[in-house]
Parts: sequence; C-alpha cells; structure tokens
Amino acid sequence: MNNQPATTPLLDADEALIRAALSPEINHRLRSARIAMRRAVIVAEAGDLSDSGRAELEAAITAALDVLPEIDEVRVALIGERRRRRLIAVGSGKGGVGKSTLTTNLAVALARMGRRVGVIDGDIYGPSQPKLLRTEGIKPTATPSGDKLVAIDSPYGVKVLSMGHIVAPGKALAWRGPMTGKALTQLVDADWGETDLLLVDLPPGTGDVQLSMLSAHRPDGAVLVSTPQDLALIDAARAGQLFEQGNVPIIGLVENMAGYACPHCGEISDPFGQGGVETFAAALEIPFLGRVPLTLATRIAGDRGEPPAAGDDETAAPFRAIAEKLARWLDTGTV
Repeated sequence: MNNQPATTPLLDADEALIRAALSPEINHRLRSARIAMRRAVIVAEAGDLSDSGRAELEAAITAALDVLPEIDEVRVALIGERRRRRLIAVGSGKGGVGKSTLTTNLAVALARMGRRVGVIDGDIYGPSQPKLLRTEGIKPTATPSGDKLVAIDSPYGVKVLSMGHIVAPGKALAWRGPMTGKALTQLVDADWGETDLLLVDLPPGTGDVQLSMLSAHRPDGAVLVSTPQDLALIDAARAGQLFEQGNVPIIGLVENMAGYACPHCGEISDPFGQGGVETFAAALEIPFLGRVPLTLATRIAGDRGEPPAAGDDETAAPFRAIAEKLARWLDTGTV
C-alpha cells in the first residue's frame, strides 16, 4: 500500500491565494493548479507564445508564487494547445438602454487589462460600433483565400467587425431572418487574429439574430443590460429567459442610465428610476454587475468615438469595475 500523501486539488482558498498572486493575463492562461507536500504544480496555456515568451511566462509564475509562505517549490508546465475563442453576448430586451456603449467600453476596459478582445456588432439593422470605436469608413479586407473577412483594428486595442463596415453608410437593409443569420455567421467566423475573447453587441429583443446565435454560435455567457424602469426590466427578463432556454449562463445584470448629474448645479436626478435592476437581480438570484450613470460626457465621448473606458477619469470607473467582474467570471466562473 502506498503511504505517500495523495496529490489533491487545491482548496478554494488556496486557489484564490494563488490567483491573487498572479497577474490577470497569467490568470487568463491558467489551466489547472495542484498542490502536494507544499509543491505547487501549475499548468498554463502558451501555444501562442514564442520561446522567449514561454520562458518569461514561466519565470513570472515562479517569481510570483515563490514568495508565498504556503509553497516551498513551484513547477510550471506549459502546454501548446490553443484555447477556444470565447464568446460573450451583451443583450437587452428593448432598445435605447445603452447596450452598445456598454459593450464598447467593456471591451476597451478588458483590453487595457491585457485581454485580447474583439467586438462583433450583431445589430445588423442598426450598427453602432463603427462610430463608437472610431472605425467609420474603414472596409474590412479578406483573407488570402478570400473566404473570410479580416477584423478591423480600432485605435483602442480592440478588433471590431460590423455590417456598418460593409454596407454603405445610411443604406437601409431589408433582409429577412435567414440573411441576418448568415451575416452574423460571417462576422463570427472572420479572421480575428490572436483575439481570444469576442463580445457580441446584440440587437434588442429576442428575434432572428439571437436565435441564430444560440443555434450556430452558442455564447459562453451573457451580460444583460437594462435601465431601472419596470418596462425595461420586463423586457430584460424576456431576454434572460431566451438565454436560459439556450443553456447560456447569465453572467449578471447591469443597470444603465442610473442617475443624471446636472452639469450646472450637480444635483442628481433619476429620470429612469434607481435601483430597479439590482432589486430585480436579487429577486432572480442573478449577480448584479454594477450601474453606469447617465452623463453628458459619456454621450459626447460616444459620438466622438472616444470610449470613456480608454481614459482614467470618473466616467471610466463604472465600466472598469464591471469589466473586472466580467474578467473574474472568465477566469473563475463566478463574479
């Protein structure tokens, strides 16, 4: 009989301790961690790295964990398998709740955290991402084989593709459901380079684009956006039910336009109400990711193609906080 202590998976507290010692970019690569007899064994994905990059990754993990008093030895195994690109849907039950602005700023915030992010503008009939990511007038190229579009690089470290890049500005699309599904597939299956996370800015409602995505490109998770008033919450519930029926986890809810500060006197008013989304999330036992206030600065920045999350002022803070929760969900499965 073998009397040696068995190698056991890390307890939750130990894993949290290790993840806290590693940078977000390294956490994103972490595949598994075990500990036995005070020896940590870390498995990380490095298929996209050069030899020098692999050496730097191993050294960074070792240096970060060597200082932990709970661990005497660190062993790092790097695997070459590329991870599947992950798809996160950003949806709402109705239009006009600021879903596209949230998608843009979450992508920019995640990119600033070291994530390789792309944005798919799934709103086939009313694309907004070319303006929001300042890529208007840029046409996507095709791969050498001619069978795929190549995603466009925005000025903010986020790749993007939209029907707004393909169709002439101002042209109305009179497409039936099957055509919208094909258009979405064309965007999802494009050449996204090294991007390993795609945020999909979905159109409002529960129509053909959403159904096409669930059947052909099931997202890894969904973020729901709503303003606080009851009508928007009812529609958000419908969107949530659609994702649940498609076995797509609801990562959490965001309350947008959650208060307006008068630029003259500073008084806060709540034209759409306040706290409704947080209460709604608690009742349904869905995580509440945060609230984004209604500000003139955010609206002006969006019209200029200057996402607030690209800066460091107070308008960036709400987006950054929500992005941190989304990143934690991507790494651990919980916010």
